[in-house]
Amino acid sequence: MGGGHERSVKAKKNIAGSLIIKVVSIAISLIVVPLTLNYVNPSRYGVWLTLSSIVAWFSFFDIGITHGLRNKFAEAKANGDDESAQIYVSTTYGILAIVFTAVWLVFILINPFLDWSSLLKLAPEYATDVSKLALIVFTYFCLQFVLQTITTVITADQEPARASLINVIGQVITLIVIVILVQTTEGSLVNLGLALCVSPLIALVGANIFFFRGKYKAYRPKLSKIKFSHAKGLFNLGVIFFVIQIAGLVQYESANIIISRSFGPSDVTSYNIVYKYFNILSMGFMIFLTPFWSASTEAYLKKEIDWIKNSVKKYNYLNLAFFAAGIVMLFGSETIYNLWLGKDVVDIDFVLSFWGFAFFMVSLYGSKYVSFLNGISALRMQFWASIFSPILYLILAYLLIDYFNIGVHAMFIAAIIANFNGFILAPLQYHMIINKKKKGIWVR
Repeated sequence: MGGGHERSVKAKKNIAGSLIIKVVSIAISLIVVPLTLNYVNPSRYGVWLTLSSIVAWFSFFDIGITHGLRNKFAEAKANGDDESAQIYVSTTYGILAIVFTAVWLVFILINPFLDWSSLLKLAPEYATDVSKLALIVFTYFCLQFVLQTITTVITADQEPARASLINVIGQVITLIVIVILVQTTEGSLVNLGLALCVSPLIALVGANIFFFRGKYKAYRPKLSKIKFSHAKGLFNLGVIFFVIQIAGLVQYESANIIISRSFGPSDVTSYNIVYKYFNILSMGFMIFLTPFWSASTEAYLKKEIDWIKNSVKKYNYLNLAFFAAGIVMLFGSETIYNLWLGKDVVDIDFVLSFWGFAFFMVSLYGSKYVSFLNGISALRMQFWASIFSPILYLILAYLLIDYFNIGVHAMFIAAIIANFNGFILAPLQYHMIINKKKKGIWVR
């Protein structure tokens, strides 16, 4: 019980810290969006969002290895094996550095031959800027995937507040740079890309130096500690997380591309405004939920089942509270959009807001069960669901838009249905493992 109590106290401290940090993060996000819209206009901002979505697809090249690290690092620490923990950290950095250097070099070679205006159906005058922006964004993503490994280590140590602080520092730097751009330059996609990409990298580089010289010095990545023989343990989990990541990428990142091609860049902006608005609920819920993943790893290894049950019960009550908050946000959405962005800057109807609200409510319900299953590496059912989920999502999006002539909110409807693992399979799997004490396929 002592271990469970200590774990709960640590979780509560991180929840309190994360709450403060998240409030700051949300405030900065709310300020940055209208500043950005005023700097480059909604259509150009839609181009940025669409291009970022395309480049984000390349995140699958990490093959879910950072999620594998999260579980392996937590297990090694729970067992007091610092040597293995350092090897897993070093090997992760080594693999990601090799993979994303290769991917970046390939992109450098092919980018000059890509007609971005044709790919995104943009006006010809965007061509030069979009090609430069693509190079900036791609370079940022490649560096980010390597450097953000530190946030995985911190989160695996059940201290997500510290990991969130790194992101907020990056946001603060971004805000400062954008304010300077607005005051001193004309609207430019290239300048915007530099501001939104370089600022987070500064924060990540600083965090790697700070933490690996301090608290996590014992786990500091070293070339001598890179053991590709340990990569198998990371990849066994990583490949499964990789497929799950792909499902998430298809459902979120492809939405911008589909909307851009079916409706236009301005509608990409409308969709993302709604997504960002109701994502506030998700960000708030994740403040409470994030410690649960790695805490579940430790609790399940130590067979502290009552602690897990009590935690899930509390998250169920929290779901109800967030549902009530979501209702208030939904019926106040038009007023908030006008206050946030300015009256009639972006056209967003109530139907789009409603389905955005519904999507996040369904996601929040299933997230606590998914987080537990991720923590104990019970991923087989989620893996198979993730194989079918993207296919189902794309088919539904195509049918809803082209055959039923449903508007942009079709993307939210398709995502809700395709997320059947979260609201059907994951709760069932949790029930069978914890309440029925089943093994076999349920814990694989």
